[in-house]
Amino acid sequence: MVSCTSPEGIRCVVMRGGTSRAVFLREADLPVDAAERTRVILKIFGSPDRRQIDGIAGADPLTSKLAIIGPPPEDEPRATGAHLTYTFGQVEIERPEIDWHSLCGNISAAVGAFAIQEGMVRATEPVTIVRAFNTNLRRMLTIEVPVAAGRVVEVGGYVVPGVPGTGARILIDFADTAGAATGALLPTGNPVDRLDIPGFGEIEASLVDIGNAHVFVRAASLGLAGTESAAEIDRQPQLRALLERIRGVAAHRMGMIPDPSRSAVLSPATPLLGIISAPADYTDDLTGRVVGAGEVDLVSRLMFMQQMHKTYAGTSTVCTGVAARLDGTIVHQYARRANGPTVRIGHPAGMIETETIVGRLENGWQVHRATLGRTARRILEGRAFVPAT
Repeated sequence: MVSCTSPEGIRCVVMRGGTSRAVFLREADLPVDAAERTRVILKIFGSPDRRQIDGIAGADPLTSKLAIIGPPPEDEPRATGAHLTYTFGQVEIERPEIDWHSLCGNISAAVGAFAIQEGMVRATEPVTIVRAFNTNLRRMLTIEVPVAAGRVVEVGGYVVPGVPGTGARILIDFADTAGAATGALLPTGNPVDRLDIPGFGEIEASLVDIGNAHVFVRAASLGLAGTESAAEIDRQPQLRALLERIRGVAAHRMGMIPDPSRSAVLSPATPLLGIISAPADYTDDLTGRVVGAGEVDLVSRLMFMQQMHKTYAGTSTVCTGVAARLDGTIVHQYARRANGPTVRIGHPAGMIETETIVGRLENGWQVHRATLGRTARRILEGRAFVPAT
């Protein structure tokens, strides 16, 4: 293994997956010691620094992401048939920390493409199935990657709002991740819970766990229409502070953290918080186009890493779609009923859809299919040079 502090540096690949971008590193190329591994990763990214000027990240939560790829585990029953392990890290920008608690659905698409490009999975036409065992949630992701002439197809007509141009669709099924973070799809067993929020009072919320743990609240409960832009909400510090308090109480109720007042430190990325409203017309933040109420089945705005998401997270797409199928949840209450499996979610930059199939059990629900369609592209590969101190 090449030393991370040597003149040769450490090999890395930068890939876009959906509306996010990540640095891909091989597990074997990183130090075994946890503290040294964290130091090396932070140096590669340029953290802590609000501009990340001394690293290769992009000074935004959507571009300060990490994928560590390793061999499949030998002693994990749930990993049977896996081609590889995928560890996701949300690298903090202004703090010397990495959040290992969550999963990025967007980057999961790039994981499938990376595995084929790196020769970890043999390319088979027209679609290659990549089974990636995610170590954050200890669950399997099934990734369907288009292939032609033995190579990953990147060019196509699939549109991902928030990504310029078009690409070839990669499909990720997250069904196996139901309950991975908290132990149950509905962590409290209830479709709706009442949360007591300091300085605000009680608010109704739906706590759902697939892809990542989420808390969903009504826009009206916050005095919002639900069609506000991300920037409009971000400009209201008191509202953002309230949203973080709600997120913290929800995380505590789901057993994710011991102290709800320290949510931004103990678990800054999850649960994600969705603000739900009925289908309505609104303006696409990126293009200025009016998204019609008839184009979506519900509208949502998402808080991620203490600020509003400019589009919509991949795992949130899956979780929102599943929640829309669960009787009684806030998402279900607002979602337009559809005959088919597709749920269309209106977000600040357009619409995103997910194919969701759930079934009733005697004591709950079973998720049969929960997909996300994304595109991915290999941007660069090379070596990152890490100083010794």
